[in-house]
Amino acid sequence: MSEKTALLLLQMGGPDSIDAVKPFLLNLFTDRDIMKIGPAFLQPFIARRIVKKRAPKVEGYYREIGGKSPIRELTEAQGRGLQELLGPGYRSFVAMRYSRPSTLEALSAIKKEGISKVVALSLYPHYSRATTGSSVNELQRILKESKVKFSVTYIDRYYDHPLYIEALAEKVQQGLTAFPDPKKVQIVFSAHALPQSFIDEGDPYLAHIQETVRLVMERIGDQAPHQLCFQSKVGKVKWLEPSTGDMMKSLAAQGCKDILMVPLSFVSDHIETLHEIDIQYAEEARELGIERFVRSESLNNSPRFLACLADLVQKAEK
Repeated sequence: MSEKTALLLLQMGGPDSIDAVKPFLLNLFTDRDIMKIGPAFLQPFIARRIVKKRAPKVEGYYREIGGKSPIRELTEAQGRGLQELLGPGYRSFVAMRYSRPSTLEALSAIKKEGISKVVALSLYPHYSRATTGSSVNELQRILKESKVKFSVTYIDRYYDHPLYIEALAEKVQQGLTAFPDPKKVQIVFSAHALPQSFIDEGDPYLAHIQETVRLVMERIGDQAPHQLCFQSKVGKVKWLEPSTGDMMKSLAAQGCKDILMVPLSFVSDHIETLHEIDIQYAEEARELGIERFVRSESLNNSPRFLACLADLVQKAEK
């Protein structure tokens, strides 16, 4: 077997074409780590009905951002950057939870290269059973079925890593330069929502998000006030609040004219940043009378973020 170490980047994924939207959504809605819709044996049937109803609208969203998600290319670029930082002893692979390359395809590629040592690196900084938990469960299921022995190390959270915090703070600082008076700006951290029941059952996601915001604002200082809210709610169950839409309405009612939207829990651009924030929320902001609505850049290939990932890998292997 090769002496190289495989860097297995765990990410949600996204459709790489309009035709791939329905399969992507079906994979998402049949995952009981994310949501339990009725009894397990009925969930695939119910999921197909949900997807049939939602797919046309979601396909329209993807058409507006170029016909696909850029998340695979961005994740592969992050892998290449991480590989360069760590040196020739490492080889990066991508495992998408709901699209391609799948976990099975990624492990097959690792096996083909004769690598037995794997560092599974979650690209969700804040742990939740719905994100990292689901990706790890899928990886462990495939590993159990595999006839190849892999030695796997897991990195499943880094919401408070100094370099991750620095990378986010850097993007916020850059975003503030777009405003004539930063002290009049409301910094709105928008994290992906999660059903409230997850938190009630002990999921640490909310606590991780809150700590990230605290640490970022500790670095930013008192340049501008800040808020935390949640986007991308699906279904009728109670989700984390306030929603991003409600937060924007509240700020507008208070006379706020400048908003810097900071996508939190997303380490690369995808539908939630490129469409939900850049198009939907930007339009809502105009309608609410908000004059300057700016989104801070996603981390993507941020050198500090890649340095954070490299540090995590090096420490995990000691």
